[in-house]
Amino acid sequence: MTTDTLLTLHGTRVLRCAPEGPPLDGERAALDLIGDAMGHDAQLVALPVRRVADDFFRLRSGVAGAAVQKFATYRLRLAVIGDISRHVAESAALRDFVYESNQGAQLWFLTDLTELDERLAG
Repeated sequence: MTTDTLLTLHGTRVLRCAPEGPPLDGERAALDLIGDAMGHDAQLVALPVRRVADDFFRLRSGVAGAAVQKFATYRLRLAVIGDISRHVAESAALRDFVYESNQGAQLWFLTDLTELDERLAG
């Protein structure tokens, strides 16, 4: 079983979450991830898309909003890493949310760790 690892990319401490593990499916899961990140003194959590519950991508469910708010409250950033094209294709609102999120610094949707490295370098 792989475990979470701590990386430092361009001065940012990143908790790279293992592909296996509990899904980000609400506030409790967000708080668990935040606790793990704080335990590693991380500033950003890189979470594989397979660890993100489908409800997160259904904006009406409120899962994304609740999770992102928790991360913001604890001054942690979240990067969802992987292919979300299936979800984006199903929802114009999600496509707009992803676009807007990627313009900021709190939440990013990125295809891979290389893209995360490039974002943090810039």
